[in-house]
Amino acid sequence: MNAHSPQEQLVSEVKAGQGGAMTDEVGIITGDLTAATRLLPDGRVGIAIQYMDADEWYTLTGSPVSLPADGWAALHERVLAQVGRAAAPKPRTDGREAHIYGGAVSGR
Repeated sequence: MNAHSPQEQLVSEVKAGQGGAMTDEVGIITGDLTAATRLLPDGRVGIAIQYMDADEWYTLTGSPVSLPADGWAALHERVLAQVGRAAAPKPRTDGREAHIYGGAVSGR
């Protein structure tokens, strides 16, 4: 994910919990991170993560996801909570909306 204007994404700092956050590009990243959720043209939400103050963004494994019924901001908060907890991923989905488990996302 490239940098975008604040109107296009929600961005927050988070410290990864034990186990870190799984990315498609480089595997697990740990420590002080920045997480971003961005509405995509197809209506889904892209989730990216980076080391705080770094230039490179990485795709959180499982992204993009469907926009859940409770909205983009609620999904962003769940991403932050789960990356901060970072338990082992437990893949599971109801087929309708994103479910965040550990540092990965399932349920596209």
